[in-house]
Amino acid sequence: MGVTTTRANPLTRLFARGRRTVPARPVPGAALAEAVGLHVRLGQREVLSGIELTARAGEVLALVGPNGAGKSTLLGALAADLPAAAGEVRIDGRPVGDWSAPDLALRRSVLPQSAALSFPFPVEDVVRMGRAPWSGTPFADADEEAVATAMTAAEVTEFAARPFSALSGGERARVALARVLAQRAPLLLLDEPTAALDLRHQELVLSICRERAAAGDAVVVVLHDLGLAAAHADRAAVLHDGRIAADGPPAEVFGDALLSRVYRQPVEVLPHPRTGAPLVVPVRAADNARIPRGLPS
Repeated sequence: MGVTTTRANPLTRLFARGRRTVPARPVPGAALAEAVGLHVRLGQREVLSGIELTARAGEVLALVGPNGAGKSTLLGALAADLPAAAGEVRIDGRPVGDWSAPDLALRRSVLPQSAALSFPFPVEDVVRMGRAPWSGTPFADADEEAVATAMTAAEVTEFAARPFSALSGGERARVALARVLAQRAPLLLLDEPTAALDLRHQELVLSICRERAAAGDAVVVVLHDLGLAAAHADRAAVLHDGRIAADGPPAEVFGDALLSRVYRQPVEVLPHPRTGAPLVVPVRAADNARIPRGLPS
């Protein structure tokens, strides 16, 4: 059962009028986000067709696939930022339309592909924005600890006082992640969080994803790096032309034939010599004798 709270200070007006229900911690394996027969249209084009997908508490789910496959659109639909043309999206067991925006903000946090601010807010203030949904609830007392913990995890504490606009692209990405972490919603939806990051910080971000899943959250992350997905995700959903071509543990769904067809690039999938995790290697011109004639249909 959740705890019903009322507004306690003027900041609450940014997120709620009247009563909100603070979510209880999810039980392991609970479905925190579900797409059921989901179709999404952008303009005249159907971008997603008949998607069936569930993100569960305690797991990292990677959305992978080529450019234009529908990964970011699916993440936006799961976040309730994009409407369904048909089918349904559920958050915490209820259709997204049944939740108010303030209630959704307590249940899911969203990291978009790029972060931009019109004003030069200090880094610490940007991270603190993630705590706004909790204003007026009993959990508002945790604001300072949540902000400090999130900044430490994302390794942005050392430039807490710098303006967000003065940061590099990779630093901005980590600050945006810290804001999401400070929000402490049980469902994290991350769109290409490693795109602007160096090797160390790519591993840092995916390690954070694993830690949040181990703590009981559900993490859905859009990734282009199949090696990162294979190493860190419990499940991978491979999108192709707006549909899910495969969904399961990376070791089961990352196969030569499937990935070659989806990416329109011949690949080999090899086991890592130490961990056994799949390594996806493009077949290049130097391996010309091994390239199949034509791409798989």
